[in-house]
Amino acid sequence: MRRYLSFRDFDWALLLMVLALCVLSVLEIYSATHLIPKYHGFHTKQMYWIAGGLIAMFVLSKIDYHRLIDIVWWLYGTFFLLLVAVKLVGHRALGGKRWLKVGPVLFQPSEWLKLVLILLMARYFANLGGQSLTWRDILKAMALVGAPMLLVLMQPDLGTTLTYTPILLAGLFLGGINFKQAAIITTVGLVAITGVWMSGKVLKPYQKARLTSFMNPDNDPKGTGYQVRQSLIAVGSGGIWGKGAEQGSQTQGDFLPIPHADFIFAAFSEEHGFTGAFLVLLLYFLVLMRLIQNAQTAADISGSLVVMGVVAVLTFQIAVNVGMVIGFMPVTGIPLPLMSYGGSSVMVTFMALGVVMNVRMRRFVN
Repeated sequence: MRRYLSFRDFDWALLLMVLALCVLSVLEIYSATHLIPKYHGFHTKQMYWIAGGLIAMFVLSKIDYHRLIDIVWWLYGTFFLLLVAVKLVGHRALGGKRWLKVGPVLFQPSEWLKLVLILLMARYFANLGGQSLTWRDILKAMALVGAPMLLVLMQPDLGTTLTYTPILLAGLFLGGINFKQAAIITTVGLVAITGVWMSGKVLKPYQKARLTSFMNPDNDPKGTGYQVRQSLIAVGSGGIWGKGAEQGSQTQGDFLPIPHADFIFAAFSEEHGFTGAFLVLLLYFLVLMRLIQNAQTAADISGSLVVMGVVAVLTFQIAVNVGMVIGFMPVTGIPLPLMSYGGSSVMVTFMALGVVMNVRMRRFVN
C-alpha cells in the first residue's frame, strides 16, 4: 500500500518540547531585560522570530530533504560567497564584522551555513556508501568544512567557527573513520592548536584572554574574568528554588552581561534555582533523545546523517553554553539553542528541526 506524506507522521511530541523551551525563553528574556532600557522589547522580537521559525519549520517539513541534498553544492557555493561579502562589505558591530545589512535587517550568513554544512556532510558521506574512509575522503571533508571556518574565524567569530566542528566530527564518525585515523587526526589537531596558540597570528589577545579567563576569573575580576565571575555569582545565588521571576539581583541590577543571550541560562538559574535549571536540561535531554530516535528510524543513510548532524550541533552548543555559564568552559559567545535571544540562531534551529521532521515524515513514503 502506498503511503503519502502526512502531518500525522509529524513529531508532535518533539514540537511540544521545543515550544516549551521557547516559552521559557520569552519569559526569561522579558524577566531579564524589562528593567534595562536598552533591551526593552527584546522578548517581543523573540516571539516574532519564533513564529517565523515555526512557519519555516512547517514549510521545510514538506520539502523532500533529498531535493535539499541534491542542491546543497549550490547552497554551499552561495553561502561561501556571502561569507566573502561579509569580509568585504559586512556590517560591523560588537567588535566584529559578521553581518550583511539588508535594509533594517541584519543577516548573519555564518549562522545559516550550519544547516548547509549538515546537508553537505550528509550527502558527502552517504555517497561514499558506508565504505571505510580513505585519507583522501577525510581530507576532502575537512577542506569542505575548513574553508568556511577560516572565513568565519577572520570576522572574527570564534564561537560560530567552533560550531562547525561537531558537524565534521559526526560525519567522520558515522561515515566510517577507523581508530588509527582518528588517533592521527587528534594528534595532528592538538599540535596544530598548540601552534596556532603560540603563533599569535590567528587568535587576537582578547580572544586568548576569553579562552583562559574561565580557569581563574578572580585574576581579573573587572576585566576578562568579569563575565564568568558574575555568571557564577548569579547561578550560585539561585540556590535550590531560585529568587523568583524578576527578582534576580545580578540580572535585574545589570551586573550579569547580556542576560538575554549568551548568559540566559545564568539568569534563569538565578531566578529559578537548581530545580529550574535541572528541568531545562531535562527538556534538552528529551529533545536530543527524540532526535536520535528519528535518526534511527530514517528511511536511508542520508536521512540519518542529516538528523545526527543536527544532534551534534545542538549537543555541542548546549554543552558549551552551559559549561561557559558555570565556569567549566571558556566564554565563546555560543548561544543556548531555542532560549538565547537572536533571530538567525532561532530561525536556523527551527529550519534544522524542519528538515528533521521531513526525514521522520518520509519513513513510510514510497
